[in-house]
Amino acid sequence: MPPRVATEGLSHIGIRVHDLARSRAFYEKLGFYFTWGPAGPEPVAAMRHPSGVELNFILNAASPQSPNMLMDVPEKHAGITHVALKIGDLKSAEAMLNDLGIAITGRRGSAALFVRDPDGNVIELATD
Repeated sequence: MPPRVATEGLSHIGIRVHDLARSRAFYEKLGFYFTWGPAGPEPVAAMRHPSGVELNFILNAASPQSPNMLMDVPEKHAGITHVALKIGDLKSAEAMLNDLGIAITGRRGSAALFVRDPDGNVIELATD
């Protein structure tokens, strides 16, 4: 077996956004809490979920309403298309999203729902 990097798990997920306050308000609805930032030459801020998932917001998206270059243009580019968060119950999640006014933008049968953050980044809520 060839040598491999001794990865121990996922450290964080970086998401490019336009406005920290707008992103923070959205992700707080999904249960994330603010932990630090902005910091650094290309400002970064972070939020964490009680499950241990950390999101790093790279605060340099040029426009508040740009299309998602991986999902919303005809030409398909390489890159990470979405983040999937594991959930226990799809019906409860759907009811909560409706109560919070978060639009469901897609489904994968009875296993997952998709939503978009304010910058068009795709978040999957999956039971599997």
